[in-house]
Amino acid sequence: MNPDDSRAELTRSGLNLIQQAISIFDADLRLALSNRPYQVMFDLPDELTRPGTGFAETIRYLVERGEYGPTDDIEQAIESRVAQARTFQPHYLERTRPDGSIVSVEGAPLSQGGWVAVYTDITAIRRTEQLLRARSAELSGQVLAHAERLSAANRQLAATNAALEEAKRILTETEAHTRQVVEMVPAHIAHMDAGYRYTFSNHQIGAVFPGVDPAVVGRTGDEMLGETFDRIRPHVDLALAGEPQVFEITHAGSGRRIRIALAPGRGGGGVYVLSTDVTAEVQAREALTHGARRALAARMTSGLAHDFGNLVTIILGLQGRLARSDLPPQAAADVQATLAAARLLDRIGKITGPRELTPEPVDLAALLSDLAAMARPSLGEGVVLAVECDLPPGPVMLDPGPLQDSLLNLILNARDAMDGRGRIALAAGAAGDWLELTVTDSGPGFSPEALARATEPFFTTKSGQGSGLGLPMVYDQTKLAGGTLRLDNVPGGGARVRIRLPRHQAAPRMVLLVDDDDAIRETVRGQLTGMGHRVIEAGSLSEAQAMTDLPGLSLILSDLQLGDGSGAALAGRGLPLILMTALPAGHPDRRDLPVPVLTKPFAAATLAAQLARIADDR
Repeated sequence: MNPDDSRAELTRSGLNLIQQAISIFDADLRLALSNRPYQVMFDLPDELTRPGTGFAETIRYLVERGEYGPTDDIEQAIESRVAQARTFQPHYLERTRPDGSIVSVEGAPLSQGGWVAVYTDITAIRRTEQLLRARSAELSGQVLAHAERLSAANRQLAATNAALEEAKRILTETEAHTRQVVEMVPAHIAHMDAGYRYTFSNHQIGAVFPGVDPAVVGRTGDEMLGETFDRIRPHVDLALAGEPQVFEITHAGSGRRIRIALAPGRGGGGVYVLSTDVTAEVQAREALTHGARRALAARMTSGLAHDFGNLVTIILGLQGRLARSDLPPQAAADVQATLAAARLLDRIGKITGPRELTPEPVDLAALLSDLAAMARPSLGEGVVLAVECDLPPGPVMLDPGPLQDSLLNLILNARDAMDGRGRIALAAGAAGDWLELTVTDSGPGFSPEALARATEPFFTTKSGQGSGLGLPMVYDQTKLAGGTLRLDNVPGGGARVRIRLPRHQAAPRMVLLVDDDDAIRETVRGQLTGMGHRVIEAGSLSEAQAMTDLPGLSLILSDLQLGDGSGAALAGRGLPLILMTALPAGHPDRRDLPVPVLTKPFAAATLAAQLARIADDR
């Protein structure tokens, strides 16, 4: 048996042992519970004692049976009694039934709505009173009348006491429920008197102000919050004067942002306090603001792409003409540096458009050398730029344009921070699976505000001379490449910016390229040779199968659907296989293939990333 059903059965059994009749109707005037004497006293059929029976149905049955005496209008009699019941008022009455018995009715409302009624057969009591009146002539009629009135008053008092006890129980339960709800709210709710002393608290102050003892009642704001209360007190004074307050402060101990609302008590009765931790809300608001700033920065820079293109074309043409001239060594070096700057400008123009990684094999030492040659003329005679590259031999897969742009930004920022005199160190090295590039200067270092906000668009410490876009662009380009950016200060003085990028060694491969479409082979061949790989081509599956044992071959890149079969047949020949197809990802012909599949058309960056993954797996 269900425990709830068992308890309900025990309740009914207990009520049935009571001699008085009991009925409980809910807020919708439907029977919730009754005992056996209720059915017996009013001789009710079973269907009128089942839970859910409407009060109106029971009244109709009793009225039609004559329980309330003769009536001219049955419907009016029913409606009147139902309307009276809906008021849910405590009541006591006595009435004589058609069979001559006398019943007292005591009713009390319930906190959930509805009411409970207790019916007592007082026929014997009444008859005893009548006998006393008839046979006790010696008793004073006045004394007997007083006794009768006292008896009625006692019954009325008992009913009133029952109603008061029920009201007390409801009030106690409501207060306990309210306190429980208040203590569950994730905010500090309190009351403070005119002397700044807490008279009530929901014990949540420690959840808002970390480290504060929750036992605040009877103690002052100064005692509990210390210096923090010095910033709160002026607002409390205004609230005590009748002016509601809503304000925010930063809690020095934890850095949390706290919103505090103060409401004056009625009649000068102190101040009600609601303190809420809104740190997450403030951070979300700031993130949205930063996002809007980044979007604005992107719109500003993207509009320059066309002008960059025209400018680069002119610069490259003029400098190329100079490079072919017979120039002194110093002038020739200057021309090469200008050409490097122009190529970087061309890459920046591409960056301002839709951002997409285009990794390629890069000799990082040569890239840093070109960058230093390009940057030194802009640093001035008082700034020394030192370059150190400690990497294993061989090219690495990088998108050189954004990287060179980022490093140049950092070098020029370091120059500005040192006021034209000092030392800048540009270092590159390997840290496990990461490529680490560091720019360190001998300047004053980052301020605490700059360490916290340097990557925000338009934030600058250059007194109105900077755009505030340099470091945000470095941050965005680093994140796009899958890397991280860290800013800190060097012990003893100076700032340091560290860029970490995934390190993929760009080992040249000999690739067997298989496709029956000449145009596609030409396009993909250009992508592969641009990455430094050598390519052997095959136009069919059978031709490719005859070439898989060529010396030096290290990879097969094949179309899935060839004229004479499936490129998947090239698997299992001891060489890594990458398939390419125009079929969508969910197509049955490319499902469950045991090798990587590229969807045509694909960018060189996508192909390079897949080649790098295969190299890492091996």
